[in-house]
Amino acid sequence: MERNLSMYPEVVTLGETMVVFEADLDGPLRYVNKFYKRHGGAESNVAIGVTRLGHTAGWISRVGDDELGKYLVSSIRGEGVDTTYVTYDNNYPTSIYLKERLREGSTQVYYYRKGSAASQLNYLDFNWDYIKNAKIIHLTGITPLLSESCLEATRQVAKFAKENDITLSFDPNLRFKLISENPDAKDILLELVSQADVFMPGLDEAEYLFGTSDYEEIAYRFHQNGGSKICIKNGSVGTYYSTKDGESGFLPSYKVDRVIDPVGAGDGFAAGILSGLLEKKELSECVKLGATVGAMVVTVKGDIEGLPCKKDIETFHDAEKDVLR
Repeated sequence: MERNLSMYPEVVTLGETMVVFEADLDGPLRYVNKFYKRHGGAESNVAIGVTRLGHTAGWISRVGDDELGKYLVSSIRGEGVDTTYVTYDNNYPTSIYLKERLREGSTQVYYYRKGSAASQLNYLDFNWDYIKNAKIIHLTGITPLLSESCLEATRQVAKFAKENDITLSFDPNLRFKLISENPDAKDILLELVSQADVFMPGLDEAEYLFGTSDYEEIAYRFHQNGGSKICIKNGSVGTYYSTKDGESGFLPSYKVDRVIDPVGAGDGFAAGILSGLLEKKELSECVKLGATVGAMVVTVKGDIEGLPCKKDIETFHDAEKDVLR
């Protein structure tokens, strides 16, 4: 398909998005009879977050040639994300997951993704001109662990980013069920960390990968590999950030009085960071934006429902100032 250069998205990401069936009651799933249909996937969540903050994003994936796949593409496209290079696969199904609401602010998820259409993602299907025109490519640690073809696709995209001087962003987004099924998981993830320009782990994820919970040691080791910017998230405590040029600091998390749904907060944080980088902000300002988005996401049910636009961000900080007066 011919595309005008001005239509190429600033951020390109790739990975699996699943249809979410969320219980409408708190408690074990065996007592639940009704579910809300939503969608969730780390990469598409980030793409949607970026578009809501005024930038452009494209999502590359595969979905089943089924009603659930059509729902995903229609919904994500409706959020303003470019889905031109999402492939419909008539041999494999769209994946789903069930979200159990144990109690308010506490959830458990059950994935049904083995043999999914997205696990058949293949770099031979990619339009490299499309990817080449991105300013940022965003990857997570989920995609390379889905299958051999997904691993090779991730490796090829990371390599392509480095060869074409495109900023490579990486969020490990650890899924321990996938890790338990892949004995090489840590090595695969560290390989991607070593290629990343921007790295956004949670503190527990960084400890798994590097064997230490010391912020400065983690940052030092990342920068030693050539990485430019790192943001280490520590939940309700705050975020440590560092650049290879010597900027570093710690931003306490914004106080959230009532956490409704914690799922998607990290993706919201990533969307804020990437949006800030596109706007040429200092890393400290990017972290402030990311932390704001993350704090807003957890106050609403669903992975993407709480992702804010710029006006929402302004309202959030205005209310914060009023509290401090």
